[in-house]
Amino acid sequence: MELDHLAVAADTLDAAVAHVEESLGVPMQPGGSHAVFGTHNRLLGLADGLYLEAIAIDPAATPQRSPRWFDLDRRSGPARITNWICRCADLAAALAVAPEGAGEIVDLQRGNLSWQMAVPKDGILPFDNMFPALMQWHSPHPAAALIQQGCALRRLHLSHPDSTALALPLRDARVELHHGPAAFEAEFDTPHGRRVLR
Repeated sequence: MELDHLAVAADTLDAAVAHVEESLGVPMQPGGSHAVFGTHNRLLGLADGLYLEAIAIDPAATPQRSPRWFDLDRRSGPARITNWICRCADLAAALAVAPEGAGEIVDLQRGNLSWQMAVPKDGILPFDNMFPALMQWHSPHPAAALIQQGCALRRLHLSHPDSTALALPLRDARVELHHGPAAFEAEFDTPHGRRVLR
C-alpha cells in the first residue's frame, strides 16, 4: 500500500482551489467530473508521483450514488484537507484486513482514467475519516500527466484522539500519527519555501 494523493474539500470547487493556491503559492490544473458521486475536481502534481486534489460537490450534477464519497454531504466550514488516499495492488485483499466500515468497492472512470475506490455506505471512513480511502488504479496514474510546479510533500501529520487504535496501513516516513483532535496538516517544499496546508 502506498500514499497516492491528498484531498482538500470545500463547499465549492473555487473555494477548495483558492485554499490550496493561497497556501502553497502555485496554480492548480484542470481536473474533471465524477458522474457517480456528482463531484468535480482540480489537481496539483507533486514530486514522487503524488498529487493534491481539490474537490467539491458539483451543483450542476445529479449523483448516481449517495451518500457521496469523502463525507462531502456532511462537510461544513472552511476549505481543508479532509482525506488521504492510499493505492494498493489488490483492493479486495486490502479491505479484508482494513477496519470495519472502510468501504465497498466502487468502479469509477473519468476520461481515460479508471480505478476502483473503497467507499463506505454512509460516506464516512473509520476513525472520523482519518483512516485512508483505499483505491486501486486500472489505468496510468494521473500524476504522470500533471505539470510539476516544484512542490513536494515533506510531512503529513494526522492526529486522532484514539491514535493507538488507528493502525496506519502503510509505512511511509512522511506520514506521522499524533494524539489529539481529528485533523490533518501537511508540510510542503515549494518554490516559495516551506508551506503548510491544513
